[in-house]
Amino acid sequence: MGKNTIFSGQPIFTQLLSLIPDHIITRLVRKYDSDRYSKTFDSRHHLVTLLFGIINQCTSLREVVTGLQVAGSKQGHFRLLHDIHRSTLADANKRRTEAFFGELFHELYKYHYGLPDSWKIKPRQPYEKRLFIIDSTTIRLFHDVLKGAGSIPSSGKRKGGLKAHVMIKASEDTPCLVNLTASSANDRVFLKYIDLPRGSIITFDKGYANFRRFDQWTRSGINWVSRVLDRWIIQIDKQNPVSGQQSLAGVISDQLVTLGDPNNNNTLKIKARIIRYNDPETKKTLSFVTNNTRFQPTTIANIYKQRWQIEILFKRIKQRYPLKYFFGESENAIKMQVWCVLIADLLIKIIQDKATRKWAYSNLSSIVKLHLMTYVNLLAFLNNPDIVLRKYKPFEPSYQLNLFNSA
Repeated sequence: MGKNTIFSGQPIFTQLLSLIPDHIITRLVRKYDSDRYSKTFDSRHHLVTLLFGIINQCTSLREVVTGLQVAGSKQGHFRLLHDIHRSTLADANKRRTEAFFGELFHELYKYHYGLPDSWKIKPRQPYEKRLFIIDSTTIRLFHDVLKGAGSIPSSGKRKGGLKAHVMIKASEDTPCLVNLTASSANDRVFLKYIDLPRGSIITFDKGYANFRRFDQWTRSGINWVSRVLDRWIIQIDKQNPVSGQQSLAGVISDQLVTLGDPNNNNTLKIKARIIRYNDPETKKTLSFVTNNTRFQPTTIANIYKQRWQIEILFKRIKQRYPLKYFFGESENAIKMQVWCVLIADLLIKIIQDKATRKWAYSNLSSIVKLHLMTYVNLLAFLNNPDIVLRKYKPFEPSYQLNLFNSA
C-alpha cells in the first residue's frame, strides 16, 4: 500500500491551532501583560483550553477540564505541559483581560484576509466585492452582569445582555470588525470604529441613522444604503423618471431629497436619494435611502437585500456555538468566551476557504467537532473525501479455524 496522505501526525485540533501564529500571541501578551502572575497557565494555554471547550460545546468548567484530562496523551500536540484545574481556569477567566482575546481575533482576521488598506477597492469593481454590512445581535444573559435592553418586566428584574456590533465584508462572509457592549448601548456607537477605503459600499438598517456620519462618508467617497423614515424628509428636490423596466421590477419612485430633523434646526441637513420599492415576494412597500446617484434603483434595493447575509452569519454562530452556558459570571469572562467563539468560527471559516472542494459550514464544523482528536489531515480529507473508500476495503470475516473449539 502506498504512502497514506490522509492520516496525519497531528490531531485536527492541532491543525486548527496552527492557524494562530505564535508571533501574534507573543506580541499581544507583551502589549497587555496578560501573563503577569501566571506561572504555568499562560495566555496560550488559556486560549487553547477555551477553544477546546467551545468547539466541543462544553456546558461547564468541569466538562472542559475532564475533556482535556481524557485527551491527556495528546496534550503534547497542543503544547499543554501542565494539567489544568477548574479553580485555575475560573480565576484566569476572571483576571486575564478579555481585550487580549478581542485583539487576537482582529489580528487573525488581518493575518489571513488582509489589512483594510489592502482590500484594493476599485471604482469599477462589482459592488459585491466592495460591499460591507453592519448590524448587531444580542446575547441574553441570565445574570445581571451587563445592563439589559428593552422594557423592565413586572418582576422589576431585567436580565443582563451582551450586544455584538459586527461588520462583515460580503465577499468573505466572516466578521472583519467586532465591538462588544452592554445590550443597552445604542447601535450608533459602533460607527466611530468604522474606517473604510474610498469606493466602498456599506449597508445597514435605520437604527444606525447619523446624518453627520452620512455626510462624512459622502465626502470620503463611500456609498451608503439604508432604510428611511418619512419624518426625515424635509423636502423633495427632484423627481427622477422611472423606466418601464424598473417599474416592472417593483420600483415606484426615485427622488432626490433633503434629509434632516424638522423638529431640530441644529441637526445637519444632507442631500440624499430615496427609492420607493414594492417587493415582489412580500408585497411590501419599502423605502431605501442612499447617497449613490449612479446605480439603478433595483441595484440599490438588491444591496439592502444583501444585508440579510449578516443575519445568516449570526444564526450560524448561535447554532454552532450556542452561548447558553458561560464559563464565568463576570463581564470579563463572558466577553472572553464570546471572543473565543468568534475565533473558533474564524478558524473553521479559514479551513472552508482553503479547501478546494466546496463544503457547507455546518458540515465542516460537525466534522471538526466529532473528530477533533483524530489524526487526519483535515484539508487532504476535505479536498478528496472519497480516497478513504478507495484505499481501504470493507471488513471481511475470517474463515480460519480456531485452535480451541468450544464444546
